[in-house]
Amino acid sequence: MEEMIKASVSAGLRHICFTEHNDYDYCYLIPEETGMFELNTEEYRNGYLKLQNEYRDRIKIGFGIELGIQPHTLEESGRLAAAYPFDFIIASSHVCKKKDPYYPSYYDGISVKEGIRDYFEEILTNVSGYSNYDVYGHMDYIVRYIPKERESEYTYRFKDFQDIFEAIYKIIISNGKGIEINTSGLKQRISQTNPCPEAVRFYKELGGEIITVGADAHTPDRVGAGFDVAGRILLESGFRHYCTFEGRKVSFHDL
Repeated sequence: MEEMIKASVSAGLRHICFTEHNDYDYCYLIPEETGMFELNTEEYRNGYLKLQNEYRDRIKIGFGIELGIQPHTLEESGRLAAAYPFDFIIASSHVCKKKDPYYPSYYDGISVKEGIRDYFEEILTNVSGYSNYDVYGHMDYIVRYIPKERESEYTYRFKDFQDIFEAIYKIIISNGKGIEINTSGLKQRISQTNPCPEAVRFYKELGGEIITVGADAHTPDRVGAGFDVAGRILLESGFRHYCTFEGRKVSFHDL
């Protein structure tokens, strides 16, 4: 955690937020990884409080969490969300129908297009039944991991799923929530943000205003990576601000 803070200070960032990952009932395919996504929130908070105090004169540090949610874990995730004084909560979908599309086996027995639609339909189920979050993260996460050997079968096009994005966005907006523009896909095979620029623009067209920028930085060298690209996409989409959260309250900052 301290290495990430030092990298953030060196990068000139004024405000960061840690969003450690918790994913109840994750589908572990590698036995030795079992439990990897079950957060020790108490230990995490103690470490955060120590470093927040130590670095308070150099950078503002938020205490957040990324909740990987599934339709059958919404109640349990809600209890965790309410149990700690988080500044910021990201809800996200890493698992659909008990499978993570990170693994090629997600597509066993189905077409690529079917698998993508199933994923977005599960997000719709999640946002319809859960609201204890601030933004929904990396909305088209699934696009990062379409198996290379099946890319010739179908090329992802946002317009093919615009109908379900509209349903998702309308719920998110009506609940006073937002979305994240995540830059980690820029260094991956898709070479684009999540969600893609078309999806960001469509969110704005529907009246979306709350949007945060996240690097998904798992290592210090990725702190703030791609923020220049994200800023350009936001401006081109009609945004004039980005958002941060403190105590679950949103603040708007000029781009």
